Amino acid sequence: MIPNTKCECGHQNHIGTVLCESCGKPLEDTPSTEPLEMRYDGVARRSQREKRTILDHVWAWLSSVKTALWIIGITLVGASLGSIYPQTDTIINAEMIDLAQYYRDNHGTIGYYYYLLGFADTYDSWWFRGLLVLIGTSLVVCSLDRVLPLYRALSKQQIRKHLQFITRQRVSWTGPVTAPGDDQAAEEWVREAGKQFRRKGYRVHIDGTALLAEKHRFSRWGPYINHIGLIIFLLALLARGIPGWSMDQYLAFLEGEPTPIPETKYYLENRKFSITFYDESEMRESFREQGKSVPKEFKTEAILYECKSGCGGAKPELVEVHRQDIVVNKPLEYKGLLVYQYDFAQTPQILAVRPTLRNAATGEAYGQIELSTKHPEESYTVGPYKLQLRNYYPSFGLDESGKPVNKLNKPEAPAYVFQITGPGLPEGGVAHLYFARPADKAAYGEDQINRAAGSPFVLAVQSMETDVDIANYTSYLNVRTERALVPILIGASIFVIGVVIGTYWQHRRVWLRIDDGVLSLGAHTNKNWYGLRHEVAQALSRSGVETTPQSLDRGGKKP
Repeated sequence: MIPNTKCECGHQNHIGTVLCESCGKPLEDTPSTEPLEMRYDGVARRSQREKRTILDHVWAWLSSVKTALWIIGITLVGASLGSIYPQTDTIINAEMIDLAQYYRDNHGTIGYYYYLLGFADTYDSWWFRGLLVLIGTSLVVCSLDRVLPLYRALSKQQIRKHLQFITRQRVSWTGPVTAPGDDQAAEEWVREAGKQFRRKGYRVHIDGTALLAEKHRFSRWGPYINHIGLIIFLLALLARGIPGWSMDQYLAFLEGEPTPIPETKYYLENRKFSITFYDESEMRESFREQGKSVPKEFKTEAILYECKSGCGGAKPELVEVHRQDIVVNKPLEYKGLLVYQYDFAQTPQILAVRPTLRNAATGEAYGQIELSTKHPEESYTVGPYKLQLRNYYPSFGLDESGKPVNKLNKPEAPAYVFQITGPGLPEGGVAHLYFARPADKAAYGEDQINRAAGSPFVLAVQSMETDVDIANYTSYLNVRTERALVPILIGASIFVIGVVIGTYWQHRRVWLRIDDGVLSLGAHTNKNWYGLRHEVAQALSRSGVETTPQSLDRGGKKP
């Protein structure tokens, strides 16, 4: 059976309405004298109506404040779990190491399972982002469920309210003010009362012997402005997951080698790293006694490139866009990209060698080739000979059976195996092994291996100073970009504005009507009842009605 929600004034209300949207009469089955529930002016909210569909149930669940508190609580617990151990994006060159082993070595068995359960990547995980989406959805539904009925109620306020609506306000007063039946005197009294309320900043609307005085209605939108700010804030947080929108990584940059910056089109080259130390005279005595060397300044001479094509490949097309020295607290800045000096390490590493191909017997030189230790070419032509790269071992070693293996993916002991073809050689050419480091040549017997393979050549550098490029330092840099920062700040600012509006202003309304010489007055506010009582008492006193703020509390009746 559908309940009858039509008021005696003739207005048809929505199901679930507590007070008539037109005259304000309480729509109760049992008469009462208790103060009215004025939340949303008694207008029906969708979440309070009869649940007929799944959508209605979902809407009611999402619009519940209790639901929002539970979701926020679970999110806070999840966020705290992510703070127990360092997140993976704070680990230098995380993509190049075994993270499971890293967490086991640094944080024990608990850290190992912490990583396996995904807590080491909490803030980028699907479930954490899902919780943020739930919070945002709940905010949207909560706001729509409340703001639409409230707007409808406040935008269509009737000046002459039902007597029960007026007398059951928390602040109310009833008493004679004019002679019975003298409507002209009553209207004059209402106009004079309206002047008193205008002096206090109220907007006054008069309908004969009825009056509505209202001020600071905008303060009712404070909580919803908060919600808008929070929604923008959450959307900005979710946008940080878009590639290139947010990054805070610690990367290693070896001297002399452009290195790609993840999630961007940029490469950064540590052209040269330099460090200066404090003199003994500048150091504290405790450091001098321990014989410590204390860095005074370390600097990375950086070049930033933009990749035009072949990005991520062996030979990207790079164009220089910015050049700057990076020192502590003075980052490189370019179009929202920030690169901070974080740390350094002395890690000598060969970048390239330029050996000369010679005939071992005659010493005849055929030419020089350049071998990169990161991306060597597939073939080289030296004089009449062609050198085809068959195998490359960045970190050469031998397994238990004596077969060549690559121990690491770092060029710590570079070894090249070539197939050389040309005049005076067998039809298929000869194999030739070349070690970039002199120590490896002697350790593995490069000359003996090549003679056994039938190679009549020698590959050797003429000068270690001019023919070998060595990077002595690795610069650890903190690379940051935060395109979501502006919307985050906008959302936070809107939230603060909502808090200020809701804190420092209160929505105050006063209704009064005179019937047969008897004044009935009711007033409501969403906070600061003492201030409202004081204003109403002053307005009544200046209109000829002697009263006190205390006597206005429910018309002087005890609760």
